[in-house]
Amino acid sequence: MQPSFARQDETVPETVPETVAEPPSARQQAVLDAVLGLMVEEGDQLTMDAVARRASCSKETLYKWFGDRDGLLTATVRWQASRVHAGRYAPNALDVTALRESLQDFAATWLEVIASDTSVALNRLAIGHAGSRKSNLGGIVLANGRFAIGERVKPVLEAGRAAGLLAFDDTEAAFRTFIGLVGRDIQIRLLLGDALPLDAGEIRRDADRAVEQFLALYGRARTPTPPSREED
Repeated sequence: MQPSFARQDETVPETVPETVAEPPSARQQAVLDAVLGLMVEEGDQLTMDAVARRASCSKETLYKWFGDRDGLLTATVRWQASRVHAGRYAPNALDVTALRESLQDFAATWLEVIASDTSVALNRLAIGHAGSRKSNLGGIVLANGRFAIGERVKPVLEAGRAAGLLAFDDTEAAFRTFIGLVGRDIQIRLLLGDALPLDAGEIRRDADRAVEQFLALYGRARTPTPPSREED
């Protein structure tokens, strides 16, 4: 049996990895999508050999681009998290409508990501590795998923406070309240195998509802609640 992705004893070429801090190239995106696909299909049996075969590239290329297995995992988690939109607003022209739309955009795209088969598989794998200490995947997902997304959303909340639209003392506490309203029990139910009916319309309604609840708690500008959007 081929060793799992977390415990391969492969010889890593002595090359300096190209930086992947920049958005990945189309070719690198294909590799990262291959990793996500293999996680869904093979879970803990994912190997560097399998990634190279699926992505039609050499292991040397993987090491050149990502450095090592943790580097590849980090890039994969960042690529998945990049699908979540946050902070799309003009800071100097932020009004309650722009704030609401920015938060709705984040909430909807975050729900879409966490409800995807790839994110469910990735998070299940990360939880298993964190519990067994097989690898640092749990820490990688935490740092480049939840914490990184928080650092992208909190400036939106702070901009809303600076514009007099929101009132809170602790940005982290406000963010945790917001993400709790958005996520509710959805992620844990998905991780435990509950087949939730989350189509695009349901996700959008959940996102809009969470934003209105958050603005009811923290909003200073009282504006009429917009009519809920119906599913197309």
